[in-house]
Amino acid sequence: MAQALAKPLAPSLSLICYTIYRFSLSKTRDFSTPAPPKFGGLRSISCARVGGVEIPNNKRLKCSLQYIHGIGRARARQILYDLSMENKMAKDLSTKELITLRDEISKYLIGGDLRRCNELSIRRLKEIQCYRGIRHMDGLPCRGQQTHNNCRTLKGKRVAIAGKKDVC
Repeated sequence: MAQALAKPLAPSLSLICYTIYRFSLSKTRDFSTPAPPKFGGLRSISCARVGGVEIPNNKRLKCSLQYIHGIGRARARQILYDLSMENKMAKDLSTKELITLRDEISKYLIGGDLRRCNELSIRRLKEIQCYRGIRHMDGLPCRGQQTHNNCRTLKGKRVAIAGKKDVC
C-alpha cells in the first residue's frame, strides 16, 4: 500500500518531463506566470482619444494636441491657457482633465469637418469661375507665386518639349 502512494500519479508524465529537461540542473519545472516585460509592452502604448484622433502619451500636451488636424502650435497653447492647464505629459492626464480638454476642443472646427469645409469652399470657387477657382482647376498656384521655375508640386514633373532650345 505504501508503495502505491509513493508512486507518481502519472508515470508517463514524469518520464516525459525527465527526458525534456534532462540537460537542466533541476528535474522540476516552474509553471508560474511569466514576469511582465520590463519596458512596458503593449500596456503603455494606449493613447488618449481627443477630437477623433489618438494623441500620443509620450509627449507633452502642447505637442500631442498638434496631431489633431486643425490645431497648431498657437491654438494648442491657447487651449491650454483657456483651461489654465499645465503643459504636462499626456499620459499623466486624469479623467476629469481629459473630459474638460475634449469639451474645449469640440468648440473648434477640426478634423474631417475642417477638411470638408475647405473642400466645399474650393468647389465653390471652381463653380463661380473666379481667378482662384480657375487656378485650382489648372493645378497652378493661386496666391500670386511665380511659375516660371518653381511650383513643381502643383505642376508635376517637367515635360521636355521637342525643338525648344534657345540659340544665341
